[in-house]
Amino acid sequence: MKIRTVSLFLACTALLGGCATKNYVNEQVANLSQRLDRSEGNTASLHQGLENRVNSQQSALEGTSRTAQEALDRAQAAGKLAEGKFLYETTLSSQVAKFGFESSELSPDMTAALDDFATRLKGENKNVFIEIQGHTDSIGTPEFNLALGQTRAEAVRRYLALNGGIALHRMSVISYGESAPIADNMYKDGRAENRRVTLVVLQ
Repeated sequence: MKIRTVSLFLACTALLGGCATKNYVNEQVANLSQRLDRSEGNTASLHQGLENRVNSQQSALEGTSRTAQEALDRAQAAGKLAEGKFLYETTLSSQVAKFGFESSELSPDMTAALDDFATRLKGENKNVFIEIQGHTDSIGTPEFNLALGQTRAEAVRRYLALNGGIALHRMSVISYGESAPIADNMYKDGRAENRRVTLVVLQ
């Protein structure tokens, strides 16, 4: 009887020990799974963030190309071009333009850059057409930025006509506002790059 009781006790102990070990293993597996899930989530988040930045840079590059192509299409549709060719574009960012807050006044650095641009055009002595594109960062409403880009592009056109000797009929203006960024508006440096005027030269 004692032998049977001891055997039963040992069997129960082994059984309970086995159950305890199994529960422990299950808990550890569950904890490990949670850690792996969190790790995968972090990895996925990091991957997504990286992908977003790459896509943003790619979009920026495509955006620059797109606005030049659109300028060419508009000029061709208006019958402004002799050969229907894109020659080059010159971008004057806020580092040169130094536009004040909500201002379209041209800085000395900007007028100097425009003087150089006009001199280059005269030196090339080609029958060209110029589209002046105004771009802004994303601070403010899209409507406000569209108007601001327009006034800045108009200021550049006026300067080139009055001081650079470029005929008004050889220039047009358009505002893209905040819609064609070339850098990430989340960062100060990126916003500075996006506040720009681009001169697209066509023939």
